Amino acid sequence: MHIPDGFIDIPTSVAFAGLAAAGVAISLKGARASLDEKTAPLAGLTATFIFAVQMLNFPVAAGTSGHLLGGALAAILVGPWVAMLALTVVLIMQGLLFADGGLSAIGLNVFNMSVIGVWVGYGAFLLVKKFLPKNKSSITFAAFIAGIISVPAAAAGFVLQYGIGGTATFSVSAVLAAMVSTHILIGIGEGIISALAVGAVMASRSDLVYGYRGEKVTLEMRKSL
Repeated sequence: MHIPDGFIDIPTSVAFAGLAAAGVAISLKGARASLDEKTAPLAGLTATFIFAVQMLNFPVAAGTSGHLLGGALAAILVGPWVAMLALTVVLIMQGLLFADGGLSAIGLNVFNMSVIGVWVGYGAFLLVKKFLPKNKSSITFAAFIAGIISVPAAAAGFVLQYGIGGTATFSVSAVLAAMVSTHILIGIGEGIISALAVGAVMASRSDLVYGYRGEKVTLEMRKSL
C-alpha cells in the first residue's frame, strides 16, 4: 500500500499532497475538540501500536503479503480527526526513517490511508453500528466490518492516483483488479486485528473508546467546529 517514489508523476503527487495537507489542517481543529486528559494517552498509544504493527507483514496469497493500515481502528478508538493525525505522523516517520513509502509520495500515502482509510472505515463503522444492538459486542463486530471495508477503499484511492498520473505501463483496469482483489484479503486481516484491539480496550476501559461514547462526543465537536 505504501507507494514508492516515481510510481506516480510529480504533478499528481503534488496535487494529492495539497489535498492531504488540507485534510490534516482541518483535522487539527477537530482533534482539539475530541481530545481531553483521559483520551490523549490513548491517542499516543494508538499511534505507537499502528506504527509497530505496520512493520509486521502477514502472508495473503500468491506470494503477496499485507499489514495493518489502522485507519478504521484508530478512528473507532480515538475519533476520525485524531486518527488522521496519528496515521499521518506514522506515515511520515516510516517514510523518513525506514523508506517505507517514497518521500515524494508521502502526500499520496497520507491521502489514501489517513483520509480515505480513516473516513471510509469510520463511516462503515457508524453504518453497521446503526443496525446492531447498542452493546459492547456490537462495537467489536462493527470494528471488524469497518476494518475489512477500509483497506480496499484505500487501495481504490491508489488506483485513482495511478489512473491520473501513473508512470507504469499497466492498464488501470488491471491495476484495479489486482489491488482490490488482494486488498480485500488484506482487509479481512485488518478486520480481525481491529476487532481484537477494540475488543481489548472495550473490555477494560470502554469509556475511552470514541466509537462507543457515541453522540455526546459528536455534539461537542459540532459546537466547537
